[in-house]
Amino acid sequence: MGLEKDKKQEIIQGFRMHEKDTGSPEVQVAILTERIKILTEHLKQFPKDKHSRQGLIKMVNDRRRHLNYLMRKDRTRYLKVVDSLNLRG
Repeated sequence: MGLEKDKKQEIIQGFRMHEKDTGSPEVQVAILTERIKILTEHLKQFPKDKHSRQGLIKMVNDRRRHLNYLMRKDRTRYLKVVDSLNLRG
């Protein structure tokens, strides 16, 4: 149910700020978004999986905190991430 290694590397390549960047807020938000999508599909198939639902809620809250940080520090980076991941419909 986790993120595959090659998919994670692809996400990091798309959102990194420099060559060795794996922990910037943009990268973390992109990885969390992909994990949230996977877990959402899992919960559609298994609606009674309460432990996974709890993990999903934690991931959504973590992504929200990263986005709030980006909005406070650099609004242009925030808007770029939100636009590229289609988070605000």
